[in-house]
Amino acid sequence: MKTYLSQDKLFEFQEKLLKMKKETEEAIEANNTVAPNEALEELADYDNHPADMGTEQFEQQKQAGMKQMLEEQLQAIDDALQKIELGTFGLSEKSEKPIPIERLEAQPTARCLVGEE
Repeated sequence: MKTYLSQDKLFEFQEKLLKMKKETEEAIEANNTVAPNEALEELADYDNHPADMGTEQFEQQKQAGMKQMLEEQLQAIDDALQKIELGTFGLSEKSEKPIPIERLEAQPTARCLVGEE
């Protein structure tokens, strides 16, 4: 089954997805350039307070979680762009029924109808 969307609508979604991709790639790059807390390095010869080390570990985990979330978002965008090329964009992956345009406008990377997820 091929997409039910017009070529104009597909082009609009493609442009939106390409913009989202660029923003996500920039966010990934910015996340990768965030320097770790240098406080631990500065005090290498001294005992660090456990709270300082806990804060550093929390920040590292938060940064890793953000990176993973952004990479998953980038994959979803790439998948949606591929669906445009294949002619299956806007169709549920589970039921192959059309995803409402309102849902696609709110979330162009939607894979399923609400309730199928």
